[in-house]
Amino acid sequence: MTKPKDIVLKKSEGIEGTPIEGPWLDEVSSLEEVLDYYGRIGFQATHLGKAIEIWRRVEKRRAEGKEVRVFLGYTSNIVSSGLRELIAWLVKEGKVDVIVTTAGGIEEDFIKALKPFILGDWKVNDAEMRERGINRIGNIFVPNDRYIEFEKYMIPFFERVLEMEKERGKPLTASEFIYELGRYMDEKLGKEKERSIIYWAYRRNVPIFCPAITDGSMGDMLYFFKEERGDRELVIDIANDIVKLNNLAVTAKETASIILGGSLPKHAIINANLFRGGTDYAIYITTAVPWDGSLSGAPPSEGVSWGKIRAKADYVEIWADATLVFPLLVWKVMKG
Repeated sequence: MTKPKDIVLKKSEGIEGTPIEGPWLDEVSSLEEVLDYYGRIGFQATHLGKAIEIWRRVEKRRAEGKEVRVFLGYTSNIVSSGLRELIAWLVKEGKVDVIVTTAGGIEEDFIKALKPFILGDWKVNDAEMRERGINRIGNIFVPNDRYIEFEKYMIPFFERVLEMEKERGKPLTASEFIYELGRYMDEKLGKEKERSIIYWAYRRNVPIFCPAITDGSMGDMLYFFKEERGDRELVIDIANDIVKLNNLAVTAKETASIILGGSLPKHAIINANLFRGGTDYAIYITTAVPWDGSLSGAPPSEGVSWGKIRAKADYVEIWADATLVFPLLVWKVMKG
């Protein structure tokens, strides 16, 4: 019979690897030095450390003249938050080549160039908020006057698009529509546009894809425009955009996919990469879980099974709120 002590103190095999340790505060003097320890802290901190390494590797290859086409995907709540400005900076600095987002990721970026969203609280009387005309995104408040102001800009913009489509003899794709929206911002808005993702995507010629462009206030404005005018001519083409998006993956020598959240943007990016045999680098930041079989919660390794991520790809998933970790990731890769 095995002795209890031998069971508890079972002999182990020797292993080599990185020792687990965090920063000793007497020995660090900056955020950069603290972040250097993330790869050694363990749990999700180590995943953030790996994400820093992967993105740095991508940046190094691009600096060496290697083509690594960077796809960035994010859901609308990312733009609702203060991550909007980080993304706009990345586009401005040429760190992103292709964007996929939801309708909210388009309209909220434009609205914030008109009036800011306001920090609120998680615990409120939502029925009372409705009476006051104040919408809530978590602890972010968006008064309805933002959407009223948005309509003042969008109705003339739709009229412009309709005229463009008549002259061209064919509808604009969603990415062309968003490009023209960036041009419109450049013409109509002042300095506040310089924190906008759409504006810098227009300036840097970075395509923004939004396959579900009507699923939000943009769709509401289209409804108002069409119903009030009895219009049936204004059309936004999403079919030709899928060709353009897929070919941006197919024609790239290497690709990197950085995805905040899940949903449609995540799948549109990795599915485009399926046509080239999978993405070469992937960084996921999500709070979704895999246990319900959702695409939002699917880890990178599941994408390997579909051929959307290469089997030998460099990838990591950080299970965390993007508002907590994305600023640290961007700072360390771009400034640290």
